[in-house]
Amino acid sequence: MLKLFKKSPDAEAVYAVYRAIVAQSRQPLFYAEWGVPDTVTGRFDMISLHMALLFRRMRGDGRQSAEFSQAVFDLFFRDMDRSLREMGAGDLAVPKKIRNMGNLFFGLLTAVNEALDAGDRARLEAVLRRNLFDDGDEAATVDRLAAYLEAQAAALATQPAAGIAAGRIELKGIA
Repeated sequence: MLKLFKKSPDAEAVYAVYRAIVAQSRQPLFYAEWGVPDTVTGRFDMISLHMALLFRRMRGDGRQSAEFSQAVFDLFFRDMDRSLREMGAGDLAVPKKIRNMGNLFFGLLTAVNEALDAGDRARLEAVLRRNLFDDGDEAATVDRLAAYLEAQAAALATQPAAGIAAGRIELKGIA
């Protein structure tokens, strides 16, 4: 009953931020030049990295930020559910796949936060190698991706949480 009176995050703002994250995650440079696998898993990983940066920015910024983050998270996994079904995953397989994706996401979120909190570039690079790259040929690009994530985290830290929760997020360009 109390949920009826609870102010929920603006759906348009949630969609705007999620669309911005997905668009940034799909930048061809990540896949064509930086060696992120251009696969369903590679794209999930890139969205997850950007989502982790968003949640990192919004953490500890009060109830409104927490509710907004939860709404973006819910949209993310609804989108993953829809995508799995479009790719032909059966109704019985989807919940298990979503649960596995959630576990992967939370593991990545935790590892990225710990590395960024510590200011430990080597640790962040190890997280990226372990989670994004399989063949070991990423040495030339993992440092660029780590630098990009550090720059994005710093840029997001300067953006007001209320602005982000209103749907205004600015993600840095890729150099």
